[in-house]
Amino acid sequence: MAPGDHDDLEREPSLRTIAMPGDANPSGDIFGGWIMSQMDLAGAIFASHTVKGRLVTVGVNSMTFHLPVYVGDQVSCYCSVAKVGRTSISIHIETWVRRRQPAIERLKVTEATFTYVSVDADTRPVPVERY
Repeated sequence: MAPGDHDDLEREPSLRTIAMPGDANPSGDIFGGWIMSQMDLAGAIFASHTVKGRLVTVGVNSMTFHLPVYVGDQVSCYCSVAKVGRTSISIHIETWVRRRQPAIERLKVTEATFTYVSVDADTRPVPVERY
């Protein structure tokens, strides 16, 4: 099943939150940086359930903002493993919202692939060890 298929949304999101007024610009649109930080949190949570040990974010590839996010939207991030390398793991993240108005409409608003590197206590890259 491809990411974004309706049945795919029935799985548990890696992160779910509400967009709040403090996350918005004066027009009521949520800042892209806030969305990106939520996606990074979701990707890190998801990756940590796949990889043993510490991970750090090293890159964001092909970030696409499809639609705006508004104050009051329920924001959910869904993750899947895109690629596992020797010391890295790439996580594809789709961000979907449920709008307050109109009621319970689900829309994909953003997607990107985040890359995390497995590191030791001194933050040197180490081989990925999967659970």
